[in-house]
Amino acid sequence: MRIVVSLAIAGLVLPGILITWSTQARTAAYACEIAVAYYAPGASAAHARFQVMDPRLVGWNCYAEGFNSDETFVAHLGVIPGAPRLVPVSGS
Repeated sequence: MRIVVSLAIAGLVLPGILITWSTQARTAAYACEIAVAYYAPGASAAHARFQVMDPRLVGWNCYAEGFNSDETFVAHLGVIPGAPRLVPVSGS
């Protein structure tokens, strides 16, 4: 009986976790594309990754990939990704 209850709870909880994760991944990818288009318009690709190792940057981080395959940090999107805060870059 315990096994049946455990499987039933897992069957109810697991789809919610998977849907939440996939929604966050899509949102982070879209927000990263916006940030890369603004801050690194010459980049060849944009990548959003969830990272937990750096305590200052826990959550979704955005990287721009150049034509020579080097990656540059572009923006921190937060634990729950949303639209990036685009701060104008001074030209002087």
